[in-house]
Amino acid sequence: QVQLVDSGGGLVQAGGSLRLACAASGSIFSIAAMGWYRQAPGKQRELVATITSGGSTNYADSVKGRFTISRDNAKNTVYLQMNSLKPEDTSVYYCNAYMVLASGAALDYWGQGTQVTVSS
Repeated sequence: QVQLVDSGGGLVQAGGSLRLACAASGSIFSIAAMGWYRQAPGKQRELVATITSGGSTNYADSVKGRFTISRDNAKNTVYLQMNSLKPEDTSVYYCNAYMVLASGAALDYWGQGTQVTVSS
């Protein structure tokens, strides 16, 4: 069974920091892009940051300079370091990974989501 498990959310004051982690497990052959998305109540899910297997990154304009995405390919894990957090960063954050399984199937997987709440 292949799954993504994300963690690290919580409650923090504005200006604070949090680090999210997401680990993929199961019969995985390879992982292409990994990323983080977020969804606030009443809003559509939006991209936060992505990273390719080679380390190329892409960020939403709203988080550039504050968030850093990284990955450990040996551990099939992606991280999101969030600094200078703002109340508008409050959302459920979801991990995403496009994986090729040992069976040969290529599928898009999502984590269960982790709540980030930033108080003013």
